[in-house]
Formats: sequence, structure tokens, C-alpha cells
Amino acid sequence: MRKLKITELNRLSKDEFKQVDKIPLIVVLDNVRSLNNVGSVFRTSDAFLVEAIYLCGITATPPQPEIHKTALGAEDTVDWIYREETMDAVNELKENGYTVFSIEQVENSTMLTELVLDTDKKYAVILGNEVKGVQQEVVSNSDGCIELPQFGTKHSLNVSVTAGIVIWDFFKQLKK
Repeated sequence: MRKLKITELNRLSKDEFKQVDKIPLIVVLDNVRSLNNVGSVFRTSDAFLVEAIYLCGITATPPQPEIHKTALGAEDTVDWIYREETMDAVNELKENGYTVFSIEQVENSTMLTELVLDTDKKYAVILGNEVKGVQQEVVSNSDGCIELPQFGTKHSLNVSVTAGIVIWDFFKQLKK
């Protein structure tokens, strides 16, 4: 086997990316403090054609060198919106017909392995702060919560890793 050169990957140009159909998914970052995590979410969102990212609260917005370090330009391709309060984003998304899920460990959460999406619906997923997770008010106002099954000793995954897993699962189910 031979590794492919970058020129052989046939990736979209920035303009082509802006025009291509996206999956009906918006990612909401609720007070994510690490700019590297934010950049990583941009890069994953670019890879799997996420519609947009909402950056809320203390979550940094581009342009920032630390975001660019991991986003590698995806901060320029993926649409993003800043909201001072995550609840404003939740309310806006619901008003626009999105089903809103928090990614959080809660009573009666749906395991990601059991989640079945409707390809005729639009979705938003909320990922929370690296220490505190998704705010309780946001969890309480979500349409549901999704939990990633874990089998080791740690109680959580890095937010950018979680985002990658969740975005990939939504992409597999929603890509038409």
C-alpha cells in the first residue's frame, strides 16, 4: 500500500464546501474553555459537513491562533455563530425546528449506541464545559440527552473526542 498525497485526496475547496449540502446538524459549545478543543470541533465539523457551530458563553471565537492550531482553517469553512447565553441558542434552535440534545450523563439518557435519528428532522447537539459539563438549565430545556457508553475507570471523555464520536454517528445516520 502507498500513502496518498494530499493532492490525491480530492478534497473540496473552501468555496465548494460552502455550497455543498450539509447534514442537518448544528453543534453547540456551552462554555468550552480550551481553544484547542474548539479548533478540534471545527475540524471535525468540516470533515463531516456539519451545518454550523454555535459558540456560547466563555467559548472563544475565531480568529484565534490557538483555535487555528487545531482547526487548520476549518474555522473559515464551517459557519459559526456566537451567543452570550447558551439558552438563547437553545431557544433559537427550537424555534427553527431543531431537536436539541445535550451530550451529558443524566437520568434516563439515551445511549448513543441506541439512538435512531429521523432523516427528515434537524438536530442540534450541545457539548459542555470540560469540568462542569452542560449547564443544568440547558439540560432541563433539551429535548433529550445522549450519553456515550464507557467501560473503563474514567467518568468522561475529552469534549473534542466526544464531539468526534457524536458527529460521526449523526453523519452516518443523516447523510443522504
